[in-house]
Amino acid sequence: MAPNGYLSLVLHAHLPYVRHPEHASFLEEDWLFEAITETYIPLLEILDGLARDSVPASFALTLTPPLCHMLRDPLLQQRYTDHLDRLIALTHREVERTQGHPSQANLATFYRDRLEAAHHAWHNRWKKDLITAFRTFSDAGFLEIITCAATHGFLPLMEVTPEAMRAQILIGRDHYRECFGKDPSGIWLPECAYVPGLDAILKEANLRWFVIDAHGLMFGSPRPRYAIYSPCFTPEGPAAFGRDRDSSRQVWSAEEGYPGDPAYRDFYRDQGFDLPIETLTPFFGNTHRRFTGLKYHRITGPTSNKDLYRRDWALGAADHHANHFVDARRHQIAELRKHMNTAPVVLSPFDAELFGHWWFEGPEWLNWVLRKAAYDQTDFELTTPSRYLQTNDTHQLVAPAASSWGHKGYWEVWLEEANAWIYPHLHTAARRMTELARRFRDSATPELDRTLSQAARELLLAQSSDWAFLMKTGTAVEYATKRTNDHLNRFTRLYDQICTDAVDEAFLANCETRDNIFPTINWRYYA
Repeated sequence: MAPNGYLSLVLHAHLPYVRHPEHASFLEEDWLFEAITETYIPLLEILDGLARDSVPASFALTLTPPLCHMLRDPLLQQRYTDHLDRLIALTHREVERTQGHPSQANLATFYRDRLEAAHHAWHNRWKKDLITAFRTFSDAGFLEIITCAATHGFLPLMEVTPEAMRAQILIGRDHYRECFGKDPSGIWLPECAYVPGLDAILKEANLRWFVIDAHGLMFGSPRPRYAIYSPCFTPEGPAAFGRDRDSSRQVWSAEEGYPGDPAYRDFYRDQGFDLPIETLTPFFGNTHRRFTGLKYHRITGPTSNKDLYRRDWALGAADHHANHFVDARRHQIAELRKHMNTAPVVLSPFDAELFGHWWFEGPEWLNWVLRKAAYDQTDFELTTPSRYLQTNDTHQLVAPAASSWGHKGYWEVWLEEANAWIYPHLHTAARRMTELARRFRDSATPELDRTLSQAARELLLAQSSDWAFLMKTGTAVEYATKRTNDHLNRFTRLYDQICTDAVDEAFLANCETRDNIFPTINWRYYA
């Protein structure tokens, strides 16, 4: 019997490109290391369990080009190994230190065992190659991996330089081919941001679907008959899936969302800030406070006095919340079906790093949602957007409206007082890159090809939406500002050298060592 409808979970795994070979260690590289331990390895463990138990469940996952490159980079792989070894050594020290405090000792032992299991998975199970691991589960049908724009550039703010928008999409598509041996079917538009005309570029890249925020469809022309609960074909062909806000709110909302439950682990209370600095120095080699991932307290409530974390309570809460989420989707889909003459699809997208990193129990919750949806109910089926389109190929034609999933639904997160200064420089660099690409499209020597390739890398890295976001939120502002300026300055210097036919080989080689993303980049896309 056909189900009442479908649920499609889409996780967006992305981190900005942070790689600093010019330093022996670099604090911001911890962003990647934390995500590997707390999110990416746990996601692989979920997929491994689904495959082992032949669970009829799957979900979609973006692996953005910067993240894929960092996960495949030998330097960062070795630095992660060293980072994990230091954390394991710290947990052994913590087990000794807490011997007289049974509750804390149990937590220290829990973290020691957890990190040692991650070490085993990293070295033995996945052989330091998480991209191939994810590809294995994609090939087996438990996962649909999709792509993203090359460096997660905020595409609507490139409208004045459409060549840059096109290059972001096509270079991202090419990088996916290199990683996964085939073309992607879907794309996560950075920040779910869409502007009319973008669908033509997606069509050129042979991308079949993308995710858009609810109001992007609801304000489309004509208004979609089934709201956001059936995808719509855009004028150029790719399908737009609308983000379901009800299911998102249950997971994301600070007031109503599951991660705020007092039984769950508190993110901000960390031993890297609680322990005496001299205890940390032998493991991290400096006097900087940093997150260690060793967190002994639960959320407790709106108080600075946090109770110790109880793992059994947290897992009980995750199980309860998984039941609640599945039941809510059952009732939601049943109600929708009453008003639709086709089976609705509820698409629930989330940042992947929510699961495990920000919400420590998120991977357990996700695992139980997938299994409960597969076995404990028959009202809806789990699907992926590509699979849904394969079995439901007739949809309304709608021209979506400009939109994003940012605050207030448009651009103000990425274009406001703290970050507006970057765009005149980005637009100038994009126009210059287009000028170079058109000038040398058919006449570039191997040496010039190398320089143009690096210029394109520097422009792409400067365009990352992460830098504007960090400036807006006030976190890592100095770093985000420096990264934007550094890439723009390197691009400008390369541009000037190309124009004067005086390329500095030492400078070019230094740029290539620092910013080695997209080794086979096609800079001619800018032409």
